[in-house]
Amino acid sequence: MTVSRTLVFATFMVAAPFAAYGQFGGMPGMPGGMPGGFGAPPPQQGPPPACRELLSLRDEVQKHGMAIQKANERKATVQEACKLFKNFLSAETKFIKSLEENTRTCGVPGDAIKQAKDGHTKASAVGKQVCDAAAQGPRPAGPSLSDALGAGPVMPESSRSSGGGAFDTLNGNILSR
Repeated sequence: MTVSRTLVFATFMVAAPFAAYGQFGGMPGMPGGMPGGFGAPPPQQGPPPACRELLSLRDEVQKHGMAIQKANERKATVQEACKLFKNFLSAETKFIKSLEENTRTCGVPGDAIKQAKDGHTKASAVGKQVCDAAAQGPRPAGPSLSDALGAGPVMPESSRSSGGGAFDTLNGNILSR
């Protein structure tokens, strides 16, 4: 797979998990949160601190994912794409860990965690491909036409002596001798 095709695939793989990130809801104080019933404490002003942190981690993952998409659109180098992937994967790892730790507090559905982990696995594989391509460095250009034809930049030496022939104009005119 060429580098540009890898980056296009990578962009898709990074964008796909965002749907999972938006799924966790049901946080106290958030739309879709736990409804207050009879005898329930009054609703809090906004989500708990752990849930706010989770939201900021989600936003950071999305920010890094958008950076990868923009780099792909401007056809960034694989070295830059590798750095962007490392940042994205690091942020995504923190986000998944926080999802797992705050499942009950923030009302995170189990399928959102599974989708985030699946997306992370796929993004890790693509990131590895991109970083492997970056480690190889720029690819050398293919062989030149003279290399392909077996001719060098200098003409091969003739096996004849330079005594001259009827058409040897390099050593003077044969007719003037």
